[in-house]
Amino acid sequence: MKKGKGKIILIIIVVVVAIAAFGSAGNGNSKDGEAQPEAQQTTQENSAEEQAPEPDVPADYVSALNQAQTYCDSMHMSKQGIYDQLISEYGGQFEPEAAQYAVDHVEADWNANALAKAEDYSETMHMSKQGIYDQLTSEYGEQFTSEEAQYAVDNIQADWNANALAKAREYQETMSMSSEAIRDQLTSEYGEKFTQEEADYAIANL
Repeated sequence: MKKGKGKIILIIIVVVVAIAAFGSAGNGNSKDGEAQPEAQQTTQENSAEEQAPEPDVPADYVSALNQAQTYCDSMHMSKQGIYDQLISEYGGQFEPEAAQYAVDHVEADWNANALAKAEDYSETMHMSKQGIYDQLTSEYGEQFTSEEAQYAVDNIQADWNANALAKAREYQETMSMSSEAIRDQLTSEYGEKFTQEEADYAIANL
């Protein structure tokens, strides 16, 4: 009987020790759990510092930027063209500083805008390659840079022969011009600026 009691007491002691050890381990996890929110809080504070807002931008600057984005997205205007429109007394009437802020911060691909304008001139006005380039760079036209205009005429999908023929038909139908007069108008540097080959194609297919 004494041996049996001894075994029972030994088992109880082992169980108690095991429970105590498990409880200590649980308390350790609890401490780790308490430390984790502190680390998260530090990370959140650092993130908040990185995302801190920039100093306030004047309302007119924001309005100018909004207008500039509209001109860019809907009308495919050049940087200089947008600036001039923003400060114009017939346009936005913004101060030069607001307009400059706008064109410096607008999200734009000026090459893509020049190409879009070139496509408009080709499809709606049947202009020549040289005519489009000159219109894109003109101070009285679109005011793109020479590099942007060159990108546009190099990448446009246009049939210049078809454009020359369309122009020739316009001259013939609306002005009753002779074939030779049309040819001269198509190739003139003061006219349409088509190549001689494009003009010859147009006259041959009138």
